Amino acid sequence: MLKNIKIALVHDFLNQYGGAERVLEALHEMFPEAPIFTLLYDKEKMRGKFEDADVRVSFLRKFPKFLQKRHRWLLPFMPTAPETFNLREYDLVISSSSAFAKGIVVKPKTLHICYCHSPMRYVWDWNEKYLVEQGLRKSRKLFGRMLLNYVRLWDQVASHRVDHFIANSKTTQARIKKYYRRDSVVVCPPVEVGSAEAEQHSLEAGDSVSPEKYFLIVSRLAPYKKIEIAIEAMNKLNLPLVIVGEGSDKYLKHLKKIAGPKTKFAGWKSDEELKKCYKQARAFLFPGEDDFGITPVEAMAEGTPVLALRKGGATETVVEGETGEFFNDPTIESLADGARRLMENEKGYDREKIKHQAGKFSKDIFVENMKKEILRIIEIHGEE
Repeated sequence: MLKNIKIALVHDFLNQYGGAERVLEALHEMFPEAPIFTLLYDKEKMRGKFEDADVRVSFLRKFPKFLQKRHRWLLPFMPTAPETFNLREYDLVISSSSAFAKGIVVKPKTLHICYCHSPMRYVWDWNEKYLVEQGLRKSRKLFGRMLLNYVRLWDQVASHRVDHFIANSKTTQARIKKYYRRDSVVVCPPVEVGSAEAEQHSLEAGDSVSPEKYFLIVSRLAPYKKIEIAIEAMNKLNLPLVIVGEGSDKYLKHLKKIAGPKTKFAGWKSDEELKKCYKQARAFLFPGEDDFGITPVEAMAEGTPVLALRKGGATETVVEGETGEFFNDPTIESLADGARRLMENEKGYDREKIKHQAGKFSKDIFVENMKKEILRIIEIHGEE
């Protein structure tokens, strides 16, 4: 049925690579002929990802490069950008969105499915926190509040342009209901879980835990990820920590300032290098709240236990006492206590069980569930 349908994909930004971009990659593999519409595209930052795709970029690409790299400065123009995409020739449009992509305008007969990673946190539940994190002076905070209020109103209106929502987790599903007053179904994001041969090699290479192994964070470097809590906790426990990822230069500078001698910043890593980092780690740390959180599942796919904040999507993927542990509050003391409990239970973790849990979120399962859901929605749409 899908072979006879003209499909387009829409994604917020292609200027950094994370969990949302992994979802888009899977969608692109499902529909390789579908063009990808996006607000901004930075080929250098994407490091070869989507080079084979027909990527079509909004008018925001005409702004100077220094503004595109600091794209929050373009926020006043972003609600308009997806509305200018020409999608008239398509029967089905799938938007991958945690921000503006869902705001596209399509013909009445065109079906719009939104795979929602999260309603915009910085205009809904984290708006005041976001303004504080930006370090705005008092006079600019007033303008910031007015701008976020405008974007929030636009976001509410844009949510009703979507015919059907697919949420990446039950956490996101609840937030879609709360802020958009819309129902949705859950299809969890795809994770590369590796072959049986690779898993056996992993077992042979890492069947015993060395006390010299490091704790690992893989994350975009942004304040809401709460990486500073993990750094301070590892300082307190005098344990080695490796941080993989890129992001805000200002935030990186702050993290390096508080980092102890056993904390290492590893920067960007390729997928293969990243798998080695996961496999060799003593445990994976997830100190912030996320709506799904793909990196803890990637760590579990390599048999590595996870210590996560007991909030958000991690509560749907990590099994306490079996694939890792939780800490209850985003504080240094709570995370440090969780790390102690994880180390006490270290011999109790079964790498096979951890990998089995991660296997529930494989790319094959994602593709199967997405196809099933898209076909179901098409059938419903045809009956209306």
